[in-house]
Amino acid sequence: MQNGTLLAAIDLGSNSFRLEIGRFHSGHIERIEYLKETVRQGSGLDENKVLNQAAMQRGWECLARFAERLHGFKKQQVRAVATQTLREAKNRDEFLRNAQAILGFAIEVISGHEEARLIYQGVSRLLPQSDEKRMVVDIGGRSTEMILGEGYEARRMESYRLGSVAWSTRYFPKGQFTAAAFKTAEVAAKAVLDEALDTFPPSEWNVAYGSSGTMGAVADILAANGWASGVITRSGLDWLVERLIKAGNLEQVRLDGLKEDRRAVLGGGVSVLRAIFDLFDIQQMLPAQGALRQGALYDLIDRDTHGGDVRERTVRWLAERFSVDEAQAQRVSTVSTALFSQIAAVDAQNERYSQKLAWAARLHEIGTHISHDRSYHHGAYILDNVDAPGFSFPELHRMSQLVLGQRGKLRKLEQALGDELFAKQLMSLRLAVLLCHARQMPEHESVKLSFKPGAFKLATNPGWAKRYPQSAWLLGEEVLAWQKTAWKFTADIR
Repeated sequence: MQNGTLLAAIDLGSNSFRLEIGRFHSGHIERIEYLKETVRQGSGLDENKVLNQAAMQRGWECLARFAERLHGFKKQQVRAVATQTLREAKNRDEFLRNAQAILGFAIEVISGHEEARLIYQGVSRLLPQSDEKRMVVDIGGRSTEMILGEGYEARRMESYRLGSVAWSTRYFPKGQFTAAAFKTAEVAAKAVLDEALDTFPPSEWNVAYGSSGTMGAVADILAANGWASGVITRSGLDWLVERLIKAGNLEQVRLDGLKEDRRAVLGGGVSVLRAIFDLFDIQQMLPAQGALRQGALYDLIDRDTHGGDVRERTVRWLAERFSVDEAQAQRVSTVSTALFSQIAAVDAQNERYSQKLAWAARLHEIGTHISHDRSYHHGAYILDNVDAPGFSFPELHRMSQLVLGQRGKLRKLEQALGDELFAKQLMSLRLAVLLCHARQMPEHESVKLSFKPGAFKLATNPGWAKRYPQSAWLLGEEVLAWQKTAWKFTADIR
């Protein structure tokens, strides 16, 4: 990456949407601009997990303003991630279709583990390097992430379904602050987080950091009211709860340092934070400067660095965990990407699709760890449900669909085959699996694949069919399989 390159990260949170723009210089990022809008999308989820029209409209309008600022940015310079509200929303595809068209960039709905990883990356990059063992807590609108790490390495990550928007809506529905309401909210939070004590035992960390909105809001209020700056203490937190109870209603709260955009979710955020202090016996927590959006920016740098992309490390880890035949995986990867390069123009977009095809190819036998029978179904299930650092839900699903479609009938992928790039990836993978059936590197240089709108054509050099009669027969069967799709496939096998 060249010094001076502009990078942008968009965080579509449950309470706020944020845009961070930075300039890359020698491995670091200098902030250029930061925009934040309180969208409160999380409050628009009904009991059936359907996002209402008003919440979607607020999100679209915010993204339209962000899009204006991102004019001229290239796809590889931007990463947009969505968190818990869109993880839960049953109608998220409806929101995302318009949102991506308005923003002009892809929006990744990321898992809780991926959110936690990016949060830690953002926090650690903006802290001085040390050998301290850190616990990082991020209380978002509808989820709370906890991470145990050292230096730049996140060692343990979890995401829990509670947050400032969710707890404010559930336990302070009319903005009423009472001692009973806080007690109920804190007990409920401890019930959700109780299992976290086993994952993040106090004996394994020595400094607690708080990231993002709730932590910053509480620290600002305490500092503005005479408490020590840059730290959240247990006594300060207790004082804040007393002040809220004394006010009785969020509209009556008068506190120096309280920003209006935090007022409606302050009760929920504070109750979750105090539950964490009690559960882990924390005496003080340090507000961190870094957050999810900074982690997404540094992830863009890692993806541009040879060997730095965490997704590559995740693929290697999954292959090892599920005992994939490494040699066969590499053969199928090599052949599939070679075929794909013959039918996809050489540009940045197709390079990314080629990389994802290579990852799917390296994991195409992941399901055999469960059973050889219908292994591609098992493999697709694993990829759709595994926690895979670096990957978004859509990326994993696309790879799962490629693994599912590597052989057998194509009817199961009828909808996905409407996407031309997916059809090209799938054709390349199926042919690679077919050509590598003997678990040896095939003579794939003699196989030429071409594409014109709606049609694929394969041709071999003269004598190829005689040297590889079984492969030639399998190619004939593959032609028949594609006849039942909207794509035409012909083969000139000599």
